[in-house]
Amino acid sequence: MESVVGDLTDPDVFRAALDGIEAVLLMWPLLDSAPAHALLTPLRSAAPRVVYLSSSAVDDGRARQSDPIVQVHADMEALLDEAGLRPVVLRSDTLASNVRGWAAQLRAGDVVAGPDIARTAVVDERDVADAAVRVLLPDGDRFGRGPHVLTGPDLLGRADQVARLGAVLGRRLRFEAVPADVARTRMLADGRPEELVAALVAASTRRPESDRVTEGVRRLTGRPAGTFAQWAADHADEFR
Repeated sequence: MESVVGDLTDPDVFRAALDGIEAVLLMWPLLDSAPAHALLTPLRSAAPRVVYLSSSAVDDGRARQSDPIVQVHADMEALLDEAGLRPVVLRSDTLASNVRGWAAQLRAGDVVAGPDIARTAVVDERDVADAAVRVLLPDGDRFGRGPHVLTGPDLLGRADQVARLGAVLGRRLRFEAVPADVARTRMLADGRPEELVAALVAASTRRPESDRVTEGVRRLTGRPAGTFAQWAADHADEFR
């Protein structure tokens, strides 16, 4: 199988990358779906199978989503569908790899400080990748368009994740929740773009707690979803 990388910010490069391509895994990195309109014509012309990686927080019953990050995923799903591309939608829960953002704090001490968020069924990004590969393959149509909700097996808050990391590292780690305004100030001081910081703070304060654990990974890959504890064990060296 041959893979090709396109450039979502350059329609000409994107169009060239689609030549002879049978399937596209689309991950949208922007907080605005408007630039995606320029990609619809080349996608329709190439007519590949489109798999879109979305968010499990998308609520089909709401006209407006809980925060800007979830909103852009909902907008992208609608945009691709309205364009007649009939995407296969994978809705991923919180990725375990997000905790890499704590590495600097853990190298400096035993406290992870940040905004607390609602518990979610944190999913190993490797499981999401395997699920995506499965539906991208020629016989992937048999799984249907979804949305396929991909979660891990356990509902975890920030403190739970920190505790599991600590168990793997052999350290007494703790999580320290900080107010949203403090988190905003710190992220801006770290050099993160203002729009992204606003979206992250909104996600931490507005996104509702989820009690949903699905069999989505098992259905698509044929094996159960991995645990966060196993992810932590596999990536422990990154936090030492």
